[in-house]
Amino acid sequence: MKWLKYKLSTTTEALDAVSEMLAEFGIDGIEVEDKVPLTEEEKKQMFVDILPIAEPDDGRAFVSFYIEEKVTADEDFTALHNSGTSLCDESFSVSSKEEAEELIEKIKRRLSELSEFMNVGEATIVESETDDKDWKDKWKDFFHSFRIGSNIAIVPTWEEPENLKDDDIVIRIDPGIAFGTGAHETTRLCIEELQKYVKGGEAVLDVGCGSAILTIAAMKLGADHTFAMDIDPVAVRAAGDNLRDNGINDNVVLKAGDMIGDSKIREEVYREDYDIIVANILAPVLVSLTPLIAPAMKKGAVYICSGIAAPLAGTVKEAIDKAGLTLVSEKEQNDWVCLTARKDK
Repeated sequence: MKWLKYKLSTTTEALDAVSEMLAEFGIDGIEVEDKVPLTEEEKKQMFVDILPIAEPDDGRAFVSFYIEEKVTADEDFTALHNSGTSLCDESFSVSSKEEAEELIEKIKRRLSELSEFMNVGEATIVESETDDKDWKDKWKDFFHSFRIGSNIAIVPTWEEPENLKDDDIVIRIDPGIAFGTGAHETTRLCIEELQKYVKGGEAVLDVGCGSAILTIAAMKLGADHTFAMDIDPVAVRAAGDNLRDNGINDNVVLKAGDMIGDSKIREEVYREDYDIIVANILAPVLVSLTPLIAPAMKKGAVYICSGIAAPLAGTVKEAIDKAGLTLVSEKEQNDWVCLTARKDK
């Protein structure tokens, strides 16, 4: 089986925005190449004795995504689907080659729009052909067990935990194409804040739950119940699998929905006031989301938000202030920021 490979040239500055834009078009399985130096934590995850000599970071980044061409037995058409999944019902598909070209043109137009707000670099897209590969599972070669804080062990579902302590909290994760292995700085920062604020018996709202890693962490730390949602139905399915793998079968409501754009979801959320709200989403989304978060908070509740690139932290802090919330902490790790705010009134 042959795949079409599209390689998009951009910058490390625009990488997250470009990834988010591709996800909006249904392209979740991507491959990223850049020269950003590895952190010490990332080096520990490599499990090799000698690391390659790093080239100087030139600010460039390449994002590749893959499209499979196939013809069904009863209908002649070209199907494009996300390399992040092998399930047909989760595939992104088009009915013709022309429609595929139209998709690429839409992506180019969105890149042009992004260029008004940030440096997107060359923003060129080069097409080539490659042999079939197991894109869905290849990333698993680089995801291994690790720890967050003193007693949280993140363990892939395909590994057995080792060297556990009696008080360890084990979180089993297979994110699939959903965001959230725990290795990313933003997820780590959110989990560390949950460790601080979950004392037992809390009502938690997890907006943009991805793999459900934050919901699982909150429940295992002692939260009473959680409402978790994500705009991506595929992520919600992965979240459901992870909840079951962690033995969490009760006291979690899991929904596919958009709190910003769907009033019905907001109505459902607003039926309860929450002790803790966590949102690990990109900064521009948090700016729109934050005013909608405040009405769902009890007096004294905390709002933990991350996914914030350091240069954009100011815009989220401004949104927090306008929503009538008080910023209580700001933590940064490798240019990613986590903000925690409290509702005092």
